[in-house]
Amino acid sequence: MPIPEDVTGDEVDKDVRQELQSLPKTLAEDVAKNLVMVARLIDEDPEGAYGYSRVALRLASRVAAVREAAGFAAYATQKYAEALAEFRAARRMTGGVELWPLMADCERGLGRPEKALDMAGAPEVQKLDKAGQVEMRLVAAGARRDMGQLDAAIVTLQSPELASNAVQPWTARLRYAYADALLAAGRQGEAREWFAKAVEADKDGSTDASDRLAELDGVEFVDAFDEEEGEGDSEDGSSDVQASADPEEGDKE
Repeated sequence: MPIPEDVTGDEVDKDVRQELQSLPKTLAEDVAKNLVMVARLIDEDPEGAYGYSRVALRLASRVAAVREAAGFAAYATQKYAEALAEFRAARRMTGGVELWPLMADCERGLGRPEKALDMAGAPEVQKLDKAGQVEMRLVAAGARRDMGQLDAAIVTLQSPELASNAVQPWTARLRYAYADALLAAGRQGEAREWFAKAVEADKDGSTDASDRLAELDGVEFVDAFDEEEGEGDSEDGSSDVQASADPEEGDKE
């Protein structure tokens, strides 16, 4: 696959560069460039990222960073069996536990929520850092929902991290998951409160909490008419997007 001229391979972080030192120099450079492309594309073009990950895997399958990148790319394209295999391989190579929540979520993706719950109770979870433990809690709550256990999902998400007013990288997603579980359980008033809290914490727009909150408040966004249909309807230069709200909608429990 073609590599853009602005990609040199030097963009990989120090730990990955150190891993690649086990390879011949030219090969290491080629692998690094493909890993850079995986990182660059994984959010906007996961299929493209997956393609580059397969090239890196073909070149250096014995490098843990390559197996991990291949796992992330497969995960992003919902190839959960493949992602799980790559994450397991990376874990065998490094002995680390960082990928444990992702491995559990792959089990969910494969329709095995019970296995994900087993992993949530495994000793490995205690070795995770705080972010990893929160991620594991999110996966476990998702597994409960997969099994139709809404109340258990809600309880799973209730934690010191959820109750804390401090905003951490995981705060918005944790609050969002809690709000979504409450809404699924028919607890609309509480859900609205937690979607609002998720919006407060979501500085980079990682969730659609603001849209969910607006929906609960009865705000409806209407697309502009086609030029022909709207011609003559408004001559005052009003906005193309209109919003209407039922003020009583957000008070319903």
